[in-house]
Amino acid sequence: MRIGELARRTGVTTRALRYYEQQNLLTSERSHSGQRHYAEDAVERIHLIRRLYAAGLSSRTIAELTPRVIDGQATPELVQRLVVERDDLDQRIADLVQTRAELESVISGASFNLHTRAPCPSGAEA
Repeated sequence: MRIGELARRTGVTTRALRYYEQQNLLTSERSHSGQRHYAEDAVERIHLIRRLYAAGLSSRTIAELTPRVIDGQATPELVQRLVVERDDLDQRIADLVQTRAELESVISGASFNLHTRAPCPSGAEA
């Protein structure tokens, strides 16, 4: 499939697809006229790349990881790097959950005060 079709099917811009190629995350064949042509499995590969980017992995890590995901093999060093990435992600999730709880507390307090027309607590007690 050509780059425009891959972009439509994945929701990724053609510019992003070219960037993925520059970062060795994606490959294409070239026609005689220089047009990029992608294999059918490029759609799933793009979805994987986007999930890994969303998880905070770098282009370098993704480039090392994606072939291993496809062929099911990984070096012990790569597995260790992924464990570190996973642990970092777990910490970010925990931090976000805590931040969300704090925001929820503020929202609940503000909503209560709006309904009762009571003044918002200042946080300092006299």
